[in-house]
Amino acid sequence: MIPELGHFALILAGVVALVQGVLPMAGAAQQRARWMALARPASVMQALLVLLAFGCLAQAFVGNDFSVAYVAAHSNTRLPFLYRIAAVWGAHEGSLLLWVVLLSGCGVLAAFTSRAFAAPFVARLLAVLGLLGAGFIAFILFTSNPFLRLDPALTDGRDLNPLLQDLGLVLHPPMLYLGYVGFVVAFAAVVAALLGGRVEAHALRWLRTWLALAWMALTLGIALGSWWAYRELGWGGWWFWDPVENASLLPWLVATALLHTLPVALKRGHLLAWTVALILLAFALSLLGIFLVRSGSLASVHAFAADPARGAFILALLLLSVVPALLLFVRRLPVLRAPSDVPLCARTILLLANNGLLLAATATVLLGTLYPLLVDAWGLGTVSVGAAYYQAVFVPLLVPLLLLLGVGPLLPWGERRGVVVLRAVRWPMAGAALAVWGAWQGLASLTAGAGFGVALAGWIVGAALAAVRDARCAPAVYGMVLAHVGVAVFTVGVSLSTALHIERTARLVPGEALTLGGYVLSFVAVHADAGPNYRAQRATFQVTGDDGTRATLFPEKRRYAGSAMPMTEVAIDARWDRDLYLALGEPLDAGAWTVRAYVKPFIRWIWAGCLLMALGAGAALVERGLLAVRRRGAIPAALRTAVTVTRT
Repeated sequence: MIPELGHFALILAGVVALVQGVLPMAGAAQQRARWMALARPASVMQALLVLLAFGCLAQAFVGNDFSVAYVAAHSNTRLPFLYRIAAVWGAHEGSLLLWVVLLSGCGVLAAFTSRAFAAPFVARLLAVLGLLGAGFIAFILFTSNPFLRLDPALTDGRDLNPLLQDLGLVLHPPMLYLGYVGFVVAFAAVVAALLGGRVEAHALRWLRTWLALAWMALTLGIALGSWWAYRELGWGGWWFWDPVENASLLPWLVATALLHTLPVALKRGHLLAWTVALILLAFALSLLGIFLVRSGSLASVHAFAADPARGAFILALLLLSVVPALLLFVRRLPVLRAPSDVPLCARTILLLANNGLLLAATATVLLGTLYPLLVDAWGLGTVSVGAAYYQAVFVPLLVPLLLLLGVGPLLPWGERRGVVVLRAVRWPMAGAALAVWGAWQGLASLTAGAGFGVALAGWIVGAALAAVRDARCAPAVYGMVLAHVGVAVFTVGVSLSTALHIERTARLVPGEALTLGGYVLSFVAVHADAGPNYRAQRATFQVTGDDGTRATLFPEKRRYAGSAMPMTEVAIDARWDRDLYLALGEPLDAGAWTVRAYVKPFIRWIWAGCLLMALGAGAALVERGLLAVRRRGAIPAALRTAVTVTRT
């Protein structure tokens, strides 16, 4: 009866979420303290019930309960335990339940970190979260119930999609959803503030923590997805401009603009309406991503479902949440106007330019993602928007954006003289020159495109170092500096791996060798192998290189028990400055095999840069937490000393 218990718990969670959404909201409108006081216990009860439902579904997977249709479709007795756990969110129904778990959990966290706010604001905040939770729970119960039974039950299940049997499935979806949910909390807080008639500075400071957390999680989620695709799909790329990949990039771009705008609203009183609009947009794009992934409107390896009814439900949820919020925003615009006696400074103007470029980049990605859908919906044929479009339209927008990144942090707030901007570029220019000189000395070849990318990275690092030495830097700026250095590292990785990569496809039989970029890959043999739920042809390659590399690689061609589709398991010899990437293709006649080999210079710098960006956001969160504790006088002297030494 465990699945029935989970189903019942989810129904109760929906009822509690509805109560949480209605009574506290009415209490805030009518100033009824008892109704408002229901918000916090209701959020806790909802989270516990959703967690119980999720635990029951997980138990069904762990216990191989193939009387549950969802378990039978996505697991079997041979599936390893780790993937059995990850299979809980490996398809549409379970992944949506994971979303609701994270949403309700963040609701509890929001409830207990907002104690300093007035009761009506907290009641409205948790009520909006309750209404959204009720909507998603209704979506699960009416269109995507993971607890449905099979009669008769199967003796064994099919299998988890072989592409998903990877560590990436364990890490990528929870991190990505945590980022999305952070924007949901920010949306709820803004709506609560607008309902109250004003957006106050202390609410924005509280929101800044949530937005940094959401941006950090989404950055890690996107990076993990890229790393997963690179290792699992066997084509040697890290980003394919797939529509579902783009769906996660859209809110990230808007959130990046938002993080640069929020300090202006807090420090200068400008751009408050713009900040609120960006929060609403980030939330809307997060829900749009859910719609694209689950509506069946996209053909993608990442898409979950192909049920138009589900797409209609999500679209209705998107419209019912975003349209009223936009109308409320328009109504409150007079309250959100900036004070007229505070002039714009050079740093604010550059941040506005930064926002404009980020939103232009968002628009290009959104157009490239939706245009094929619109053309198909209007019966105008079928079109495909590929990498060529994004390289021609999206990438050029990044160049001025990166140039601004090297100037903005060096400008003091309130300064309006143009000469200050000219003085500020000295350090970035020195960093760019030094970076190009170092790349020219250290690399065997350097194309113009790669050199330009390295120069941009040096420009950003030069500005970051200048910001660190600047006495005006507050402790919280160090997180920003670390994130900007991450952007520089990412830029180097993208530029060099794109411009200098080498690839070759060859027909080989054991005993032959392939030469590629100073490496000799000797094909030794192929032998049969087996895993817990698959059989494989496992090749052995001996690698020698002019740089002293000695390695043995074992690429595989697998066939899983529950799937007739052959899967490629790549072998990678990884170093800090390059990957040697080897994929075993299809078997040919006379014992020959198709072999694809790649040399990918500095490709790991892409994910290292993403990690540094996320660490920068995390460092800013830690700094704010320590400052908050220090204001209360509760931080021990020893810890203050340790933090100072670590920062130094």
